Amino acid sequence: MEIGIRTPLIHSLPLSQHSGCYVWLKMESSQPTGSFKLRSAGHACCYYASKGATAFVSSSGGNAGIAVAHSGRRLGLPVTVVVPETTSARARQLIEQEGACLIVHGKVWSEANDYALALATEDIIYVHPFDNPLLWEGISTIVDEVISEGVKPDAVILSVGGGSMLSGIALGLEKHQLGHIPVYAVETHGTASLNASLNANKLMRLDKVSGIATTLAASQVCENAFNVASRLDVRSMLVSDAEALHACRRFLDDHRVLTEPACGVSLSLLYDNKIRFTPADNVLVIVCGGASITLEEIAG
Repeated sequence: MEIGIRTPLIHSLPLSQHSGCYVWLKMESSQPTGSFKLRSAGHACCYYASKGATAFVSSSGGNAGIAVAHSGRRLGLPVTVVVPETTSARARQLIEQEGACLIVHGKVWSEANDYALALATEDIIYVHPFDNPLLWEGISTIVDEVISEGVKPDAVILSVGGGSMLSGIALGLEKHQLGHIPVYAVETHGTASLNASLNANKLMRLDKVSGIATTLAASQVCENAFNVASRLDVRSMLVSDAEALHACRRFLDDHRVLTEPACGVSLSLLYDNKIRFTPADNVLVIVCGGASITLEEIAG
């Protein structure tokens, strides 16, 4: 059973003209749950269901919880999602809409995650929002789809929260002998756990996370993401909340698609000309999602 869908790959004329290269958008916001997390959660939940899981429990800042809830509903298995107090009302509503039991616990994701872990049993399987090889396998299919459409990227731009996107895209790139290309890994200043780890040359945990990109708010990236970033040509980039919001508004005008600030961070690299490419470059941007955002929140 496939729960995630093959998403559109769109050549962005506005961003290509603005950036002076070929910009390709992988529209993960088109997944049924509105984010790339359905690839990872769907892949993991299908695997565990095939091994006899009777229920799922997960923790989330938003999108992962929605994806696990949707996957459980499709598989006919109950789901409990634990979210921190920072999770938006919209995300909570969408988790409950999928039929999951929603528990709000803790001020930050790590506290919600500890509670979720305590609910797991041998049959009630805990699905991590970003740190599990099954998740990365599911996400790696993004690269498979891009290559199958005849686009060979010269660079990739993606957002980093807990690090599953980076882990999955790296897995896909290496599978297609593209592990050498630069990957621009973007965070906001308030959620920059990967950046802190790379600067320290060891895995670091932030004392606090802050800002508007709540779905990026993991205080520490998974170890695999740090290892990938240390081994491959991963370039850590930071943007402000204001730049992320500005990019969301520009993208809505250009492509009629509403994305969340966690996605806007990636788009802002191009809209604000933070990096330069040659006219022949194919630049792949992962438009990771916008399930839990509303127009009012980005209106500014």
